[in-house]
Amino acid sequence: MPAPKEILELVRRFDEHKEAYKSGQYNETQLRREFLDPFFKALGWDIDNTQGTAEQYKDVIHEDSIKIGGNTKAPDYCFRVGGQRKFFIEAKKPSDLPKLVEVLKQVMKEDPSIQVEINQETGENLMHGMGELHLEIIENRIKTEKGLEVVTSPPI
Repeated sequence: MPAPKEILELVRRFDEHKEAYKSGQYNETQLRREFLDPFFKALGWDIDNTQGTAEQYKDVIHEDSIKIGGNTKAPDYCFRVGGQRKFFIEAKKPSDLPKLVEVLKQVMKEDPSIQVEINQETGENLMHGMGELHLEIIENRIKTEKGLEVVTSPPI
């Protein structure tokens, strides 16, 4: 099945202006409004609840509150089918990805007990260390010393 023409147009537009999107000036809200919303609309999701569906049956909930390991998180998108949560999306600035890769490489070089892998199903960077406290220290260093805001979840 070929990709919908709307998605092909989004890919073309991104490729055409890639450097501007990867600059630090392009933010999360722009990413959501200009790419993610149209992408999911093209796939048939009712991002804006144009059908006027009752709250408990909306396709997409924006900033839905969920509990993860005792902490409350609010991902940008919560996608549901029949009122049941199926998956979440959290948008980040495109310019942060290369910086994240460099910071993670540097952290692994400085601390060989840290291992990082990319989950092939979710695209998440998974960090392994010597325990919860060790990971909290590394997370704090990434935020304070490296100046990179990261979203974390409790260890598995």
